[in-house]
Amino acid sequence: MSRIVVKVGSNVLTRRDGMPDVTNMSALVDQIASLRESGHEVVLVSSGAVACGRGAVTPRKELDAVASRQLYSSVGQIRLINLYNQLFGAYGIVVGQVLTQKENFASRTSYLNQRACMLTMLDNGVIPIVNENDTASLTELMFTDNDELSGLIATMTDADTLIILSNVDGIFTGSPSDPDSHLIERVEPGRDVSEYVVAAKSGFGRGGMGTKCGIASKVAAEGVAVLIARGNRPGILVDLIEHPETVPHTLFEPSAAPLSNIKRWIAHSGSFAKGIVRVNARAADVLVSDRAVSLLPVGITAVEGEWEEGDIISIIGPDGRHIGIGRAAMASAEAQVSTGKRGQRPLVHYDYLYIE
Repeated sequence: MSRIVVKVGSNVLTRRDGMPDVTNMSALVDQIASLRESGHEVVLVSSGAVACGRGAVTPRKELDAVASRQLYSSVGQIRLINLYNQLFGAYGIVVGQVLTQKENFASRTSYLNQRACMLTMLDNGVIPIVNENDTASLTELMFTDNDELSGLIATMTDADTLIILSNVDGIFTGSPSDPDSHLIERVEPGRDVSEYVVAAKSGFGRGGMGTKCGIASKVAAEGVAVLIARGNRPGILVDLIEHPETVPHTLFEPSAAPLSNIKRWIAHSGSFAKGIVRVNARAADVLVSDRAVSLLPVGITAVEGEWEEGDIISIIGPDGRHIGIGRAAMASAEAQVSTGKRGQRPLVHYDYLYIE
């Protein structure tokens, strides 16, 4: 049995007129039910709340982007989860709603509480249906899109596979509409394919293939296989798991040395950093080497910002390059006093250090 996170984007769930595509939703539910019958556990990260709400309410006055998203999502999320409940209910499958926000991942305690909830759902045969809580999220605190959220959920739940369903077959060497471009079928660990990504988003989603590529690379580096494929292709989910050679897609191969759970959390916590430490060239070289080393105060040249013990901090090299992130073992005031001194305890222990 494997654990699969399936991310379905707005472009798969929404018709050209912006309304929910019930036909596609029903087909995906059929496939998820089939995977469950084969013994797989599935977590569904689903967009579509705004589309469901857009057709249900007409604003009485012009709204800005944040207000309209909050209005449509508050109405649409109920309709979306009810539709999923009906479709999965036909198979006798129970679903549960998980609404989350970016700041829920900033605190290790909140992260673990959310993880425990979802694992309990899976242990009891319930399919978690995850979406961002748009009614409470402000623009600067939002996920880039549900691709970013799905990556966090995949690592949080110790998934074996993340499937990102889009409106194209995967990563191409150029525009998918260009006959001279071809599908990149496999991306090996450490390979950078960002040069091939067309910098554009499509349809009703907030993100584009660039976001998908970045998230896929990071999640694969953490030990999770990531597949990007076209969501409206008949039978795509079942084929990707049972007969992957028969359908076009891009596979990001998982790293052979997966990260620990704590490092997985830290790896996705860069946007939550409370401060910055700058290190000298020698410390930078040691940190990016293959050695298992901690960040010692002797190699630190400057401390910026204020943080408490346990907060996430960023590590910057002498050339301004971002080296990594870690969980601080001391508050910024103590780090300031220890800067440049020998014989001090580590500011970031190796077990809580993620080098990018």
